[in-house]
Amino acid sequence: MGKGPRPQKRHRGEGVVPAARPSDPFLEQLHAIRSDVGRRIDPMNAASDTNVVMRAYELPEGFPKGVRAEAKRASQMLDDPGERLDLRDKFIFTCDPETARDYDDALSLETDSQGRRVLGVHIADVSHFVRAGSELDREAYRRSTSVYLVDRVVPMLPEELSNGVCSLVPGEDRLAFSVFLTFDSRGKCVASRFAKSIIRSKARFTYEQVMGMLQGAKVRGLRGNHTVVEIARLAQQLRKARFSAGALDMDVPETEVLLDAAGEMTGLTVRVNDESHQMVEECMVAANAAVAAELWTRGIKILARLHEPPAADKLEELRARLAALGLQCGDLSQGRNLANFLKKIKGHPLEGTLAVMVLRSMKRAVYSCDAIGHYGLAKKFYAHFTSPIRRYPDLVLHRQLAAYLAGKGGRLDRKWLAGAAMHSSQCEQLADDAERTLLEIKKLRYLDACPDVFEAVIGKCTKFGVFVDLPVLAQGGMVHISNLSGRYVRYDEFQDCLTDGVRTWKIGDKMTVRVASVDYKQRWVDFVPAARR
Repeated sequence: MGKGPRPQKRHRGEGVVPAARPSDPFLEQLHAIRSDVGRRIDPMNAASDTNVVMRAYELPEGFPKGVRAEAKRASQMLDDPGERLDLRDKFIFTCDPETARDYDDALSLETDSQGRRVLGVHIADVSHFVRAGSELDREAYRRSTSVYLVDRVVPMLPEELSNGVCSLVPGEDRLAFSVFLTFDSRGKCVASRFAKSIIRSKARFTYEQVMGMLQGAKVRGLRGNHTVVEIARLAQQLRKARFSAGALDMDVPETEVLLDAAGEMTGLTVRVNDESHQMVEECMVAANAAVAAELWTRGIKILARLHEPPAADKLEELRARLAALGLQCGDLSQGRNLANFLKKIKGHPLEGTLAVMVLRSMKRAVYSCDAIGHYGLAKKFYAHFTSPIRRYPDLVLHRQLAAYLAGKGGRLDRKWLAGAAMHSSQCEQLADDAERTLLEIKKLRYLDACPDVFEAVIGKCTKFGVFVDLPVLAQGGMVHISNLSGRYVRYDEFQDCLTDGVRTWKIGDKMTVRVASVDYKQRWVDFVPAARR
Protein backbone atom coordinates (compact mmCIF):
# COMPACT_ATOMS: atom_id res chain seq x y z
CA MET A 1 0.00 0.00 0.00
CA GLY A 2 1.08 3.61 -0.44
CA LYS A 3 3.92 5.07 -2.46
CA GLY A 4 6.34 2.28 -1.59
CA PRO A 5 8.97 2.21 1.15
CA ARG A 6 8.85 5.97 1.72
CA PRO A 7 7.87 9.15 -0.11
CA GLN A 8 10.67 11.28 -1.51
CA LYS A 9 10.00 13.80 1.25
CA ARG A 10 8.01 13.05 4.33
CA HIS A 11 6.72 16.62 4.13
CA ARG A 12 7.09 17.59 0.52
CA GLY A 13 8.64 21.03 0.35
CA GLU A 14 9.57 21.12 4.00
CA GLY A 15 13.12 19.87 3.58
CA VAL A 16 14.44 17.68 6.37
CA VAL A 17 13.57 19.89 9.31
CA PRO A 18 12.78 17.42 12.12
CA ALA A 19 9.10 16.72 12.60
CA ALA A 20 7.12 17.16 15.82
CA ARG A 21 8.17 18.28 19.28
CA PRO A 22 6.31 16.10 21.79
CA SER A 23 6.04 16.61 25.53
CA ASP A 24 8.75 15.26 27.83
CA PRO A 25 6.67 12.27 29.02
CA PHE A 26 6.18 11.33 25.38
CA LEU A 27 9.93 11.52 24.75
CA GLU A 28 10.41 9.19 27.70
CA GLN A 29 7.86 6.82 26.17
CA LEU A 30 9.79 6.79 22.89
CA HIS A 31 13.01 6.09 24.76
CA ALA A 32 11.35 3.12 26.47
CA ILE A 33 10.10 1.81 23.11
CA ARG A 34 13.59 2.05 21.60
CA SER A 35 14.99 0.07 24.52
CA ASP A 36 12.24 -2.51 24.06
CA VAL A 37 13.16 -2.89 20.39
CA GLY A 38 16.78 -3.48 21.37
CA ARG A 39 15.76 -6.26 23.73
CA ARG A 40 13.55 -7.94 21.14
CA ILE A 41 15.87 -7.86 18.12
CA ASP A 42 17.22 -11.26 17.12
CA PRO A 43 20.74 -10.73 15.68
CA MET A 44 20.35 -13.96 13.71
CA ASN A 45 16.95 -13.21 12.11
CA ALA A 46 16.80 -10.13 9.90
CA ALA A 47 13.40 -11.12 8.52
CA SER A 48 11.80 -10.47 11.93
CA ASP A 49 13.00 -6.85 12.23
CA THR A 50 9.90 -5.17 10.80
CA ASN A 51 7.51 -7.19 12.95
CA VAL A 52 9.57 -6.40 16.05
CA VAL A 53 9.40 -2.67 15.33
CA MET A 54 5.70 -2.75 14.52
CA ARG A 55 4.88 -4.55 17.77
CA ALA A 56 7.08 -2.28 19.87
CA TYR A 57 5.56 0.88 18.40
CA GLU A 58 2.08 -0.68 18.39
CA LEU A 59 1.61 -0.04 14.69
CA PRO A 60 -1.61 -1.63 13.40
CA GLU A 61 -1.39 -4.64 11.08
CA GLY A 62 -4.67 -3.89 9.30
CA PHE A 63 -7.97 -2.04 9.59
CA PRO A 64 -10.93 -3.03 11.78
CA LYS A 65 -13.77 -4.80 9.98
CA GLY A 66 -16.14 -1.86 10.35
CA VAL A 67 -13.61 0.55 8.87
CA ARG A 68 -13.00 -1.73 5.88
CA ALA A 69 -16.73 -2.02 5.25
CA GLU A 70 -17.18 1.73 5.47
CA ALA A 71 -14.28 2.28 3.08
CA LYS A 72 -15.99 0.08 0.48
CA ARG A 73 -19.23 2.02 0.88
CA ALA A 74 -17.37 5.34 0.73
CA SER A 75 -15.90 4.36 -2.63
CA GLN A 76 -19.42 4.59 -4.09
CA MET A 77 -19.58 8.28 -3.16
CA LEU A 78 -17.56 9.04 -6.29
CA ASP A 79 -20.88 8.83 -8.16
CA ASP A 80 -22.30 11.71 -6.11
CA PRO A 81 -19.68 14.50 -6.47
CA GLY A 82 -21.94 17.44 -5.66
CA GLU A 83 -21.49 20.87 -7.20
CA ARG A 84 -17.94 21.22 -8.52
CA LEU A 85 -15.77 23.12 -10.96
CA ASP A 86 -15.35 20.84 -13.99
CA LEU A 87 -11.69 20.73 -15.03
CA ARG A 88 -11.76 17.46 -16.94
CA ASP A 89 -10.82 19.12 -20.23
CA LYS A 90 -7.72 20.79 -18.75
CA PHE A 91 -4.20 19.42 -19.06
CA ILE A 92 -3.56 18.23 -15.50
CA PHE A 93 -0.77 15.81 -14.62
CA THR A 94 0.82 14.06 -11.65
CA CYS A 95 4.51 13.65 -10.88
CA ASP A 96 5.64 10.98 -8.43
CA PRO A 97 8.29 8.30 -7.88
CA GLU A 98 8.25 5.33 -10.24
CA THR A 99 6.96 3.04 -7.46
CA ALA A 100 4.08 5.33 -6.40
CA ARG A 101 0.60 3.87 -6.19
CA ASP A 102 -1.33 6.72 -4.58
CA TYR A 103 -1.36 10.10 -6.28
CA ASP A 104 -2.69 12.81 -4.00
CA ASP A 105 -1.51 15.90 -5.90
CA ALA A 106 -1.60 17.08 -9.51
CA LEU A 107 -0.56 20.25 -11.35
CA SER A 108 -1.71 22.48 -14.21
CA LEU A 109 -0.75 25.85 -15.68
CA GLU A 110 -2.67 28.40 -17.73
CA THR A 111 -2.50 32.14 -18.41
CA ASP A 112 -5.17 34.69 -17.58
CA SER A 113 -6.46 37.58 -19.70
CA GLN A 114 -3.46 39.68 -18.64
CA GLY A 115 -0.96 37.00 -19.62
CA ARG A 116 -0.15 36.11 -16.03
CA ARG A 117 0.57 32.50 -15.06
CA VAL A 118 -2.13 30.70 -13.11
CA LEU A 119 -0.79 27.63 -11.33
CA GLY A 120 -3.31 24.96 -10.45
CA VAL A 121 -2.52 22.64 -7.51
CA HIS A 122 -5.13 19.91 -7.37
CA ILE A 123 -5.30 17.78 -4.23
CA ALA A 124 -7.32 14.59 -3.74
CA ASP A 125 -10.59 15.49 -2.02
CA VAL A 126 -10.37 12.91 0.74
CA SER A 127 -12.89 14.87 2.83
CA HIS A 128 -15.65 13.92 0.37
CA PHE A 129 -15.15 10.24 1.23
CA VAL A 130 -14.06 10.46 4.88
CA ARG A 131 -16.77 12.34 6.73
CA ALA A 132 -16.21 13.79 10.19
CA GLY A 133 -17.34 11.45 12.96
CA SER A 134 -17.45 8.32 10.78
CA GLU A 135 -15.59 5.13 11.64
CA LEU A 136 -13.14 5.93 8.85
CA ASP A 137 -12.55 9.35 10.34
CA ARG A 138 -12.01 8.05 13.86
CA GLU A 139 -9.48 5.48 12.60
CA ALA A 140 -7.70 8.11 10.48
CA TYR A 141 -7.49 10.40 13.52
CA ARG A 142 -6.15 7.56 15.68
CA ARG A 143 -3.37 6.84 13.17
CA SER A 144 -2.96 10.48 12.13
CA THR A 145 -0.23 9.64 9.61
CA SER A 146 0.96 6.89 7.31
CA VAL A 147 4.15 5.17 8.48
CA TYR A 148 6.81 4.44 5.86
CA LEU A 149 8.99 1.58 7.05
CA VAL A 150 11.93 0.24 5.06
CA ASP A 151 9.91 -2.59 3.52
CA ARG A 152 6.30 -1.81 4.40
CA VAL A 153 3.77 1.01 4.58
CA VAL A 154 1.27 1.32 7.41
CA PRO A 155 -1.32 3.59 5.75
CA MET A 156 -3.63 6.11 7.39
CA LEU A 157 -6.49 5.13 5.08
CA PRO A 158 -7.60 1.77 3.65
CA GLU A 159 -6.38 0.85 0.19
CA GLU A 160 -9.86 1.25 -1.34
CA LEU A 161 -9.40 4.98 -0.77
CA SER A 162 -5.63 5.64 -0.76
CA ASN A 163 -4.91 3.63 -3.91
CA GLY A 164 -8.49 3.71 -5.23
CA VAL A 165 -11.07 6.46 -5.54
CA CYS A 166 -8.92 9.13 -3.85
CA SER A 167 -5.87 8.51 -6.01
CA LEU A 168 -5.60 10.91 -8.96
CA VAL A 169 -4.88 8.20 -11.50
CA PRO A 170 -4.71 9.24 -15.17
CA GLY A 171 -7.73 8.84 -17.41
CA GLU A 172 -10.23 8.55 -14.57
CA ASP A 173 -12.68 11.11 -13.14
CA ARG A 174 -11.49 12.10 -9.67
CA LEU A 175 -12.66 14.58 -7.05
CA ALA A 176 -10.19 17.24 -6.01
CA PHE A 177 -9.75 20.43 -4.03
CA SER A 178 -8.04 22.93 -6.33
CA VAL A 179 -5.87 25.90 -5.42
CA PHE A 180 -5.34 28.47 -8.17
CA LEU A 181 -2.43 30.86 -7.68
CA THR A 182 -1.81 33.77 -10.05
CA PHE A 183 1.80 34.92 -10.42
CA ASP A 184 3.25 38.01 -12.05
CA SER A 185 6.39 37.97 -14.18
CA ARG A 186 8.62 38.22 -11.08
CA GLY A 187 7.06 35.16 -9.47
CA LYS A 188 5.02 37.09 -6.91
CA CYS A 189 1.63 35.63 -6.03
CA VAL A 190 -0.94 38.36 -6.74
CA ALA A 191 -4.17 36.39 -6.38
CA SER A 192 -5.48 33.09 -5.08
CA ARG A 193 -8.77 31.24 -5.28
CA PHE A 194 -10.00 27.83 -4.15
CA ALA A 195 -12.63 25.45 -5.45
CA LYS A 196 -13.95 21.91 -5.15
CA SER A 197 -13.34 20.35 -8.55
CA ILE A 198 -13.59 17.26 -10.70
CA ILE A 199 -10.51 16.44 -12.77
CA ARG A 200 -9.22 13.79 -15.13
CA SER A 201 -5.43 13.58 -15.06
CA LYS A 202 -4.03 13.48 -18.58
CA ALA A 203 -0.61 12.06 -17.67
CA ARG A 204 1.26 10.33 -14.91
CA PHE A 205 4.92 11.42 -15.03
CA THR A 206 7.81 10.10 -12.98
CA TYR A 207 10.51 12.39 -11.65
CA GLU A 208 12.93 10.87 -14.13
CA GLN A 209 10.63 11.67 -17.05
CA VAL A 210 10.17 15.26 -15.89
CA MET A 211 13.89 15.69 -15.44
CA GLY A 212 14.36 14.44 -18.97
CA MET A 213 11.91 17.07 -20.24
CA LEU A 214 13.74 19.80 -18.35
CA GLN A 215 16.97 18.67 -19.98
CA GLY A 216 15.41 18.93 -23.42
CA ALA A 217 14.36 15.35 -24.04
CA LYS A 218 11.03 14.60 -25.69
CA VAL A 219 9.25 11.83 -23.82
CA ARG A 220 7.67 9.56 -26.42
CA GLY A 221 3.96 8.93 -26.09
CA LEU A 222 3.50 11.72 -23.57
CA ARG A 223 2.26 15.27 -24.08
CA GLY A 224 2.62 18.32 -21.93
CA ASN A 225 6.35 18.97 -22.25
CA HIS A 226 5.82 22.73 -22.55
CA THR A 227 3.52 22.89 -19.51
CA VAL A 228 5.93 20.89 -17.38
CA VAL A 229 8.88 23.08 -18.36
CA GLU A 230 6.94 26.29 -17.61
CA ILE A 231 5.84 25.04 -14.17
CA ALA A 232 9.44 24.07 -13.42
CA ARG A 233 10.60 27.57 -14.36
CA LEU A 234 7.99 29.11 -12.08
CA ALA A 235 9.06 26.75 -9.30
CA GLN A 236 12.66 27.93 -9.59
CA GLN A 237 11.45 31.53 -9.30
CA LEU A 238 9.55 30.64 -6.14
CA ARG A 239 12.52 28.74 -4.76
CA LYS A 240 14.87 31.67 -5.38
CA ALA A 241 12.41 34.07 -3.73
CA ARG A 242 12.11 31.84 -0.64
CA PHE A 243 15.85 31.67 -0.16
CA SER A 244 16.15 35.40 -0.70
CA ALA A 245 13.61 35.83 2.12
CA GLY A 246 15.78 33.75 4.46
CA ALA A 247 14.54 30.19 3.93
CA LEU A 248 17.05 27.52 4.89
CA ASP A 249 18.39 25.19 2.22
CA MET A 250 18.50 22.12 4.47
CA ASP A 251 18.75 19.58 1.69
CA VAL A 252 20.72 16.87 3.46
CA PRO A 253 20.76 13.89 1.05
CA GLU A 254 18.28 11.17 1.98
CA THR A 255 19.07 7.51 1.49
CA GLU A 256 16.97 4.45 0.75
CA VAL A 257 17.96 1.02 2.01
CA LEU A 258 18.11 -1.89 -0.43
CA LEU A 259 17.14 -5.27 1.04
CA ASP A 260 17.44 -8.86 -0.15
CA ALA A 261 14.77 -11.54 0.22
CA ALA A 262 15.98 -12.36 3.75
CA GLY A 263 15.59 -8.76 4.93
CA GLU A 264 19.33 -8.09 4.96
CA MET A 265 20.58 -4.74 3.76
CA THR A 266 22.58 -4.98 0.54
CA GLY A 267 23.29 -1.31 -0.05
CA LEU A 268 21.95 2.21 -0.23
CA THR A 269 20.71 4.54 -2.91
CA VAL A 270 20.77 8.31 -2.51
CA ARG A 271 17.56 10.20 -3.22
CA VAL A 272 18.32 13.16 -5.38
CA ASN A 273 16.63 16.53 -5.04
CA ASP A 274 16.86 17.78 -8.59
CA GLU A 275 14.66 20.29 -10.41
CA SER A 276 11.92 17.70 -10.99
CA HIS A 277 11.48 17.22 -7.24
CA GLN A 278 11.84 20.93 -6.60
CA MET A 279 9.06 21.63 -9.09
CA VAL A 280 6.57 19.62 -7.05
CA GLU A 281 7.93 20.81 -3.70
CA GLU A 282 7.64 24.50 -4.51
CA CYS A 283 4.11 24.11 -5.85
CA MET A 284 3.07 22.27 -2.68
CA VAL A 285 4.70 24.90 -0.45
CA ALA A 286 2.90 27.66 -2.34
CA ALA A 287 -0.48 25.91 -2.01
CA ASN A 288 0.04 25.15 1.68
CA ALA A 289 0.97 28.76 2.41
CA ALA A 290 -1.97 30.15 0.41
CA VAL A 291 -4.57 28.05 2.24
CA ALA A 292 -3.05 28.85 5.63
CA ALA A 293 -3.05 32.58 4.88
CA GLU A 294 -6.63 32.51 3.57
CA LEU A 295 -8.04 31.00 6.76
CA TRP A 296 -5.72 32.40 9.46
CA THR A 297 -6.07 35.99 8.27
CA ARG A 298 -9.86 35.56 8.46
CA GLY A 299 -9.56 34.71 12.14
CA ILE A 300 -10.11 30.97 11.61
CA LYS A 301 -7.80 28.90 13.81
CA ILE A 302 -6.36 25.85 12.06
CA LEU A 303 -3.82 23.09 12.63
CA ALA A 304 -0.98 25.37 11.56
CA ARG A 305 2.46 23.98 10.83
CA LEU A 306 4.61 25.86 13.32
CA HIS A 307 8.39 25.98 13.09
CA GLU A 308 9.93 28.38 15.58
CA PRO A 309 13.38 29.99 15.35
CA PRO A 310 16.22 28.12 17.10
CA ALA A 311 16.92 28.80 20.76
CA ALA A 312 19.67 31.35 21.46
CA ASP A 313 21.84 28.85 23.36
CA LYS A 314 21.66 26.35 20.49
CA LEU A 315 22.74 29.01 18.01
CA GLU A 316 25.64 30.08 20.21
CA GLU A 317 26.76 26.46 20.57
CA LEU A 318 26.56 26.09 16.79
CA ARG A 319 28.51 29.31 16.22
CA ALA A 320 31.24 28.14 18.59
CA ARG A 321 31.53 24.74 16.89
CA LEU A 322 31.72 26.35 13.46
CA ALA A 323 34.32 28.84 14.70
CA ALA A 324 36.43 25.91 15.94
CA LEU A 325 36.46 24.73 12.34
CA GLY A 326 37.60 28.16 11.18
CA LEU A 327 34.19 29.02 9.74
CA GLN A 328 32.71 32.45 10.36
CA CYS A 329 28.94 32.74 10.12
CA GLY A 330 28.05 36.06 11.78
CA ASP A 331 25.08 36.59 14.08
CA LEU A 332 23.03 33.43 13.60
CA SER A 333 20.02 34.92 15.38
CA GLN A 334 19.50 36.71 12.08
CA GLY A 335 17.85 34.14 9.84
CA ARG A 336 19.44 35.51 6.69
CA ASN A 337 22.91 34.92 8.14
CA LEU A 338 22.14 31.26 8.73
CA ALA A 339 20.64 30.98 5.25
CA ASN A 340 23.72 32.63 3.74
CA PHE A 341 26.01 30.28 5.65
CA LEU A 342 24.19 27.24 4.25
CA LYS A 343 24.56 28.73 0.79
CA LYS A 344 28.26 29.38 1.36
CA ILE A 345 29.08 25.79 2.31
CA LYS A 346 27.65 24.34 -0.92
CA GLY A 347 30.42 22.25 -2.41
CA HIS A 348 32.50 22.38 0.81
CA PRO A 349 34.28 19.05 1.56
CA LEU A 350 32.36 18.89 4.85
CA GLU A 351 29.04 20.15 3.46
CA GLY A 352 27.06 17.17 4.71
CA THR A 353 28.57 17.28 8.20
CA LEU A 354 28.07 21.03 8.50
CA ALA A 355 24.45 20.82 7.31
CA VAL A 356 23.72 18.16 9.94
CA MET A 357 25.29 20.38 12.61
CA VAL A 358 22.93 23.19 11.60
CA LEU A 359 19.98 20.80 11.48
CA ARG A 360 20.63 19.63 15.03
CA SER A 361 20.42 23.23 16.27
CA MET A 362 16.88 23.59 14.91
CA LYS A 363 13.65 23.23 16.84
CA ARG A 364 11.20 20.64 15.64
CA ALA A 365 8.19 21.59 13.56
CA VAL A 366 4.84 20.94 15.26
CA TYR A 367 1.14 21.38 14.69
CA SER A 368 -0.39 24.27 16.62
CA CYS A 369 -3.70 26.13 16.76
CA ASP A 370 -2.21 28.96 18.82
CA ALA A 371 0.65 30.20 16.64
CA ILE A 372 1.68 30.12 13.00
CA GLY A 373 4.83 30.69 10.96
CA HIS A 374 7.57 28.53 9.50
CA TYR A 375 11.13 29.63 10.19
CA GLY A 376 12.79 27.07 7.94
CA LEU A 377 10.61 27.88 4.95
CA ALA A 378 10.53 31.65 5.65
CA LYS A 379 6.73 31.63 5.56
CA LYS A 380 4.55 33.82 7.78
CA PHE A 381 1.58 31.52 7.21
CA TYR A 382 1.93 27.78 6.71
CA ALA A 383 -0.14 24.63 7.17
CA HIS A 384 -0.37 21.15 5.67
CA PHE A 385 -3.01 20.85 2.94
CA THR A 386 -1.46 18.83 0.13
CA SER A 387 -1.32 15.24 1.50
CA PRO A 388 -4.72 14.31 2.97
CA ILE A 389 -4.29 10.66 1.96
CA ARG A 390 -1.46 10.24 4.46
CA ARG A 391 -1.79 13.10 7.01
CA TYR A 392 -4.82 13.84 9.19
CA PRO A 393 -4.12 17.59 9.69
CA ASP A 394 -4.43 18.03 5.90
CA LEU A 395 -7.85 16.37 5.98
CA VAL A 396 -8.99 18.72 8.76
CA LEU A 397 -7.79 21.75 6.78
CA HIS A 398 -9.74 20.54 3.72
CA ARG A 399 -12.93 20.41 5.80
CA GLN A 400 -12.34 23.87 7.22
CA LEU A 401 -11.63 25.42 3.82
CA ALA A 402 -14.72 23.74 2.33
CA ALA A 403 -16.93 25.06 5.13
CA TYR A 404 -15.43 28.55 4.79
CA LEU A 405 -16.04 28.64 1.03
CA ALA A 406 -19.60 27.42 1.57
CA GLY A 407 -20.24 30.32 3.94
CA LYS A 408 -20.37 28.10 7.02
CA GLY A 409 -17.44 29.73 8.82
CA GLY A 410 -14.99 26.83 8.98
CA ARG A 411 -14.28 27.31 12.68
CA LEU A 412 -13.68 24.28 14.91
CA ASP A 413 -13.78 23.95 18.67
CA ARG A 414 -10.54 25.39 20.07
CA LYS A 415 -10.14 22.65 22.66
CA TRP A 416 -10.54 19.96 20.00
CA LEU A 417 -8.01 21.68 17.75
CA ALA A 418 -5.47 21.88 20.59
CA GLY A 419 -5.89 18.18 21.33
CA ALA A 420 -5.64 17.29 17.64
CA ALA A 421 -2.47 19.37 17.32
CA MET A 422 -0.78 17.52 20.18
CA HIS A 423 -2.03 14.12 19.02
CA SER A 424 -0.91 14.69 15.42
CA SER A 425 2.51 15.92 16.52
CA GLN A 426 3.02 12.89 18.73
CA CYS A 427 1.82 10.41 16.09
CA GLU A 428 4.18 12.02 13.61
CA GLN A 429 7.13 11.75 15.96
CA LEU A 430 6.28 8.13 16.76
CA ALA A 431 6.13 7.35 13.03
CA ASP A 432 9.46 9.07 12.41
CA ASP A 433 11.01 7.19 15.32
CA ALA A 434 9.72 3.83 14.10
CA GLU A 435 11.01 4.50 10.58
CA ARG A 436 14.42 5.60 11.87
CA THR A 437 14.67 2.67 14.29
CA LEU A 438 14.11 0.03 11.60
CA LEU A 439 16.50 1.85 9.27
CA GLU A 440 19.20 1.85 11.98
CA ILE A 441 18.73 -1.86 12.61
CA LYS A 442 19.22 -2.67 8.93
CA LYS A 443 22.37 -0.53 8.85
CA LEU A 444 23.69 -2.27 11.97
CA ARG A 445 23.24 -5.66 10.33
CA TYR A 446 25.07 -4.42 7.25
CA LEU A 447 27.98 -3.08 9.31
CA ASP A 448 28.12 -6.19 11.47
CA ALA A 449 28.73 -8.35 8.39
CA CYS A 450 30.89 -5.89 6.47
CA PRO A 451 34.69 -6.31 6.52
CA ASP A 452 35.22 -3.10 4.53
CA VAL A 453 36.80 0.11 5.72
CA PHE A 454 34.86 3.36 5.59
CA GLU A 455 35.69 7.02 5.19
CA ALA A 456 34.40 8.84 8.26
CA VAL A 457 34.20 12.43 9.46
CA ILE A 458 34.61 13.45 13.10
CA GLY A 459 31.39 15.12 14.21
CA LYS A 460 32.07 15.53 17.93
CA CYS A 461 34.99 15.25 20.37
CA THR A 462 34.64 14.17 23.98
CA LYS A 463 36.96 13.16 26.80
CA PHE A 464 36.30 9.48 26.05
CA GLY A 465 36.67 9.51 22.27
CA VAL A 466 35.37 10.90 19.00
CA PHE A 467 31.97 10.45 17.41
CA VAL A 468 32.24 9.84 13.69
CA ASP A 469 29.77 9.95 10.81
CA LEU A 470 29.94 7.69 7.77
CA PRO A 471 28.56 9.83 4.92
CA VAL A 472 28.19 6.85 2.60
CA LEU A 473 25.78 5.19 5.06
CA ALA A 474 24.41 8.24 6.89
CA GLN A 475 25.36 6.32 10.05
CA GLY A 476 27.40 7.26 13.10
CA GLY A 477 29.37 5.58 15.84
CA MET A 478 32.32 6.09 18.12
CA VAL A 479 36.07 5.58 18.17
CA HIS A 480 37.08 5.17 21.80
CA ILE A 481 40.01 7.21 23.04
CA SER A 482 41.95 4.00 23.80
CA ASN A 483 41.88 3.09 20.11
CA LEU A 484 43.07 6.42 18.71
CA SER A 485 46.75 6.08 19.53
CA GLY A 486 49.37 4.03 21.32
CA ARG A 487 50.31 7.20 23.21
CA TYR A 488 48.44 8.96 26.01
CA VAL A 489 45.52 10.94 24.54
CA ARG A 490 43.94 13.86 26.34
CA TYR A 491 40.89 16.02 25.64
CA ASP A 492 41.48 19.75 25.19
CA GLU A 493 38.15 21.33 26.14
CA PHE A 494 39.23 24.82 25.04
CA GLN A 495 40.13 23.70 21.52
CA ASP A 496 37.45 20.98 21.55
CA CYS A 497 39.85 18.35 20.28
CA LEU A 498 41.84 15.28 21.32
CA THR A 499 45.61 15.12 21.11
CA ASP A 500 48.41 12.69 21.92
CA GLY A 501 51.08 15.41 21.67
CA VAL A 502 51.96 14.44 18.12
CA ARG A 503 48.60 14.14 16.42
CA THR A 504 45.34 16.03 16.94
CA TRP A 505 41.76 14.91 16.25
CA LYS A 506 39.17 17.65 15.83
CA ILE A 507 35.67 18.18 14.42
CA GLY A 508 35.64 17.92 10.65
CA ASP A 509 38.74 15.76 10.38
CA LYS A 510 38.48 12.75 8.13
CA MET A 511 39.61 9.29 9.15
CA THR A 512 39.37 5.77 7.76
CA VAL A 513 37.69 3.31 10.11
CA ARG A 514 36.48 -0.26 10.30
CA VAL A 515 33.83 -1.84 12.52
CA ALA A 516 35.05 -3.15 15.89
CA SER A 517 31.70 -4.23 17.34
CA VAL A 518 27.95 -3.81 16.93
CA ASP A 519 25.56 -3.66 19.88
CA TYR A 520 22.00 -4.41 18.73
CA LYS A 521 20.52 -3.87 22.18
CA GLN A 522 21.86 -0.32 22.46
CA ARG A 523 21.82 0.18 18.66
CA TRP A 524 25.42 1.28 18.74
CA VAL A 525 28.57 0.82 16.64
CA ASP A 526 32.16 1.03 17.84
CA PHE A 527 34.79 1.77 15.23
CA VAL A 528 38.56 1.65 15.27
CA PRO A 529 41.01 3.39 12.93
CA ALA A 530 41.53 1.13 9.92
CA ALA A 531 45.28 0.97 10.56
CA ARG A 532 44.83 -0.39 14.11
CA ARG A 533 44.06 -4.02 14.88
